[in-house]
Amino acid sequence: MRSLLALILFLNISICFADNTILAIVNNEVVTLNSVEQKLNIANSHEEKIAIIKNRIDTILQLTKVSEFDISPTQSDINQALIQLANINEITIEQLNSYPEISLLTREVTEKLSILNLQRFITKDLILNLSTNELIDNCPAIDNDIKIKQIKIAQIIISEIDDSDISPNSKNEAIKEFLKKLSKHITKGASFKSFAKLHSQHPSYSNGGLSDWITVNSPTAEMLDLLKDGEVSKVYSTNMGFAIAIKVDERFISDNLEKCKEKLTYLKAEQFYLNWLKELRDNADIEIYINNL
Repeated sequence: MRSLLALILFLNISICFADNTILAIVNNEVVTLNSVEQKLNIANSHEEKIAIIKNRIDTILQLTKVSEFDISPTQSDINQALIQLANINEITIEQLNSYPEISLLTREVTEKLSILNLQRFITKDLILNLSTNELIDNCPAIDNDIKIKQIKIAQIIISEIDDSDISPNSKNEAIKEFLKKLSKHITKGASFKSFAKLHSQHPSYSNGGLSDWITVNSPTAEMLDLLKDGEVSKVYSTNMGFAIAIKVDERFISDNLEKCKEKLTYLKAEQFYLNWLKELRDNADIEIYINNL
């Protein structure tokens, strides 16, 4: 409850400024005092106020790109984020929605989700290769390092079935039965790869359903890890539909090394995005009216 109350208190702070005072213009969009006055009210220096204005300018630039790329968060994403916020503060979503400032809070959540979508969009095709020297310098060997098991699978995932006569309640059962039929054909010698390319509704269909490396740390992964060579799994549920799979490969990796790689990769992706944002800012038409602060 403490973090929510702090946020609500933050939103309630106000002083007497004209709401329509323009503090900056970025590509013909204005930054008004009303849009940032809560943050300005708690700034301790003129430099902090300038930083707040620049941060708002960056937000406007990013939100413009979100709109341009059509990657705004869905209403479901926004609702889920608000539910998580309510859970963190140990209140119900109804209590959260009852706060007078819920519209401001929802806007802030929406903007944060939008920028997160943009970060993912800009870095989605980024290929980051870590050199041996980078790993040696940043990921020193650690005694008693834990080895973790990973597997690679090929899977056929189906979420919809073409049958106009079937009711929505029977759809899942129909999908399961269809996957069981595919499994029988594969067990008798049919090509899993060919069936995946023909029937799977997951983006991995193009390469025969082949997955990335999966850490064996869940009941489903453990079940798949026990599959024998060529054995088809039972039908199981995924977040994109029902599936069957075969185990393709396995390996053991250093837990500490993988965590270090993930950290380095994240930092590189973050720097790539910051450089992209800087270029976006440098190419924008920006004017800040310092005298209006």
